[in-house]
Amino acid sequence: AHTLIGAGGAAGTGDAANLLKPALARGELRTIAATTWAEYKQHIEKDPALTRRFQVVKIDEPSEVVAVLMLRGVAGVLEQHHKVQILDEAIEAAVALSHRYIPARQLPDKAVSLLDTACARVAISQHATPAEVEDILRRRQALEVERGIIGREAAIGIEVADRQVRVDAGLAETEAALAAAQARWDREKALVAEILDLRARLRGEGVPLDPVGAEEAAGGEAAAATGADAPEKKAPGAKAPEVKAAETKTSKTKAAKTKAAKVEAPVAEVAASPPDSAADLARLRELMAELAAAQGETPLILPSVDRNAVAAVVQDWTGIPTGRMLSSQTEKALKLAATLAERVVGQDHAMEMIAKRVQTSRAGLGAPEKPVGVFLLCGPSGVGKTETALALAETLYGGEQNLISINMSEFQEAHTVSTLKGAPPGYVGYGKGGILTEAVRRKPYSVILLDEVEKAHPDVHEIFFQVFDKGMMDDSEGRRIDFKNTLILLTSNVGSEVIMDRTGNGTVRAGLDDLDTALRGPLLKVFPAAFLGRVVTIPYYPLSDAMIEAITRHQFAKIARRLRATSDAELVIGDGVMDLVKARCTEIESGGRMIDAILTNTLLPELSRGVLNRSLEGEKMTKVTVGASAEGFTYTFE
Repeated sequence: AHTLIGAGGAAGTGDAANLLKPALARGELRTIAATTWAEYKQHIEKDPALTRRFQVVKIDEPSEVVAVLMLRGVAGVLEQHHKVQILDEAIEAAVALSHRYIPARQLPDKAVSLLDTACARVAISQHATPAEVEDILRRRQALEVERGIIGREAAIGIEVADRQVRVDAGLAETEAALAAAQARWDREKALVAEILDLRARLRGEGVPLDPVGAEEAAGGEAAAATGADAPEKKAPGAKAPEVKAAETKTSKTKAAKTKAAKVEAPVAEVAASPPDSAADLARLRELMAELAAAQGETPLILPSVDRNAVAAVVQDWTGIPTGRMLSSQTEKALKLAATLAERVVGQDHAMEMIAKRVQTSRAGLGAPEKPVGVFLLCGPSGVGKTETALALAETLYGGEQNLISINMSEFQEAHTVSTLKGAPPGYVGYGKGGILTEAVRRKPYSVILLDEVEKAHPDVHEIFFQVFDKGMMDDSEGRRIDFKNTLILLTSNVGSEVIMDRTGNGTVRAGLDDLDTALRGPLLKVFPAAFLGRVVTIPYYPLSDAMIEAITRHQFAKIARRLRATSDAELVIGDGVMDLVKARCTEIESGGRMIDAILTNTLLPELSRGVLNRSLEGEKMTKVTVGASAEGFTYTFE
């Protein structure tokens, strides 16, 4: 309706709405106009003469219960259009999941879109080649093209033996995978076809009538017929009326018998049908169980639109695992502490605290309006705080690309708040969004790392209060950004001296309660109490000798993998190497970064020079041994 307003003139003049005002005032034109609140305020409300011609009716977003009822009314149309069956659990899931994970749109619109997309996917899965089979076919085609190129090069004398072996092995593996996928597809196709046939037969028969109810219905009709005849039996009168009554009675009796026969026939049919329906239902359950066992976590064909089909669409739209992948995510959450401890050395207590919070969220017992977790990691530099965020993104969120990292030292001025959430109207950069809000809009399922948060301005700290409490932030354009599926980690070096003193520079394992109490004072000097009350503080221990050795082994394992990938050689670490690295780690305040500096500046240059010399001379290298001497590292190439 707002498009009728403002055709280039001033407010209330020169627009199409002025043509409607006389007819609206006389009551000759009955009109229903629809617009949004923002456009009503911007365009229509400025024209009082037009505003008073209409009665404003506010249409609120329906609740989940009402949206389910509305969606049930649309489900029949979607079934006829897509030629699929929609289960009621899919309708409820479409409303619940869209309301939870798609906050930018309104019910019932987003639930209808979600259910429509799920129906389309199910319909396509029943008629098109599955994506898994298509991927294998394309892979085979690429290998066949490469084999043709190898054949042409071999014909002109180019050495292609190694490539030929690799391509032949790849083709054999691809053919085996294609045969397995094709067999699985054929099996699922046969099962789904039989399931759909049984469902169509059962839906065609309808719900069997209860024999007792059928008898009562027949008795009711007979009683009604008898009641209609009763006045005629008692009515006195001449013979002619009696004859008429007798004839009427006879005809009605015949009609009642005919009707009773018609009633008894369906009752007899229904009485005979339950055994067949029961057998069909039992067979249907067997087929559904067999199909579920055959499909596992990755179905190729979907027999109907169920909760998993709807959840798969939500997962693709938002990146949040809500469907069949949820079971694997749950297993990862249960093993999270052990998985993180393999990568972050010596901070098992921190891994346990984070894992417990993630498990609470996965179980659905945490506050649904808050983020998955908000943790303040305190400790010296190089002890694994940033590595914790990288490990969480890799383990839970599918890769380090789902890590949103922001260096808070860049926000030391109050006006830099606009960089996080977007510039306000009238300022340069309005409409481009903030670096934090836009990143979370695109990746609502991610780890947020606020590095060196103590260096940010206090005004920057305060904008996170609503994020920590309500799991949301309004950007400069009024959009509500959802943080409910994010895991927020804040790192700080505040209190590092306290931790170093209490642990004797890593030689003593102090209690967590003592460290928490000791850290409280230094943290309150930097952060307000309201900020600390919204986060979980986790102290990180400085590195001990055992932790330095474990980190060094991790670094050597990475170097060994790179050497194997580039030179196809094995890396062997000799005796004394670990002791030499530990002896050179004199700057305990640098933490694990000192280990990386030692390997990068001393070991890797000499190792790289030896590898390059042998590559230049054309010598085959199968093993490299790194040893230790009084002068430093030694290298043996074989």
